[in-house]
Amino acid sequence: MHLNPYGEYAVLLAASLANDWPEDRAGIVDRTSAYGMQMPFAKARPSDHAGVRAVIDNWLEVVDEGMPRRRADLLNQHLAAAAAYPRLTDHDNEGWHLHYRDEDQGLPHVLEAVISVGTALHLTTRGMHRLHRCDAGTDPSDPCRNVVVDITRNGRQRYCSVRCANRAAVRRHRARLAQTR
Repeated sequence: MHLNPYGEYAVLLAASLANDWPEDRAGIVDRTSAYGMQMPFAKARPSDHAGVRAVIDNWLEVVDEGMPRRRADLLNQHLAAAAAYPRLTDHDNEGWHLHYRDEDQGLPHVLEAVISVGTALHLTTRGMHRLHRCDAGTDPSDPCRNVVVDITRNGRQRYCSVRCANRAAVRRHRARLAQTR
């Protein structure tokens, strides 16, 4: 048996959903599969798309909270709301492992549990500072508001992409040139 840690992939999934919201439930399910969730979800419900959007919006409150203690308090509230007893499961030839969800729970509840546990594991194992918005967006003229899940070795990822890092570097360079004139 192995322990399914719900760590990195769950936080990367949440960031992916926040940064590029799918058009419908099928898009959400496809994204979960792309990020490693293999177990099928309960029967589709009309409220699934909006329900998952609410989960992501609530998760963004954790992302945007800069104070570690307040961030932990918010995340603890998410964990309490998503509480499900751990259960042993053996599906898709993965071997026995733990899931933190009941088999008949709807898509929003499952993702709330997985994302909350994954975020808690990410922040406690990698550091409370390793989840934030792209630094490019700190400039009022920059439209980027993407979430950055820092999984780098040194823990210093500031931008969501090379493109945003380059844009910020060009702005800094132009500001320095303007000061010298």
